[in-house]
Amino acid sequence: MAEWYSEGLHFSCTGCGACCTGAPGYVWLKQGEGQRIADFLTIGYEEFVERYTIYEYDRYSLKERADGDCIFFNSDTRQCTVYPARPVQCRLWPFWRDILSKKEHWDTTAESCPGMNRGRFHSAEEIQEKLKLYEKD
Repeated sequence: MAEWYSEGLHFSCTGCGACCTGAPGYVWLKQGEGQRIADFLTIGYEEFVERYTIYEYDRYSLKERADGDCIFFNSDTRQCTVYPARPVQCRLWPFWRDILSKKEHWDTTAESCPGMNRGRFHSAEEIQEKLKLYEKD
């Protein structure tokens, strides 16, 4: 069965920060990502874990502020303070399984993300390769 996005999709990040803010959620850390962020921040891994993560469902996630914003989102500049070291989950936005599971999910998400359905073309093959990165650890 062909995916609904078999003709590909358009997306280019506008840097608006909408994906880093708002409703509560999880930014799951894959193996090595916490250390990469700690190195970027020039702090020890244990300090990084204590200050910036929560442990839920047998894995680590980045903390959020009370308003749902990511702990690393700077609301003044509207930018990620660890952008070069950000987790793969962030790097792959909006090509997440749940968003791609139905066209309706993509369309609903696009209402709050101005980069979706615009900009660079991503082929179905490229999107499938991005999805495989979620399985790797």
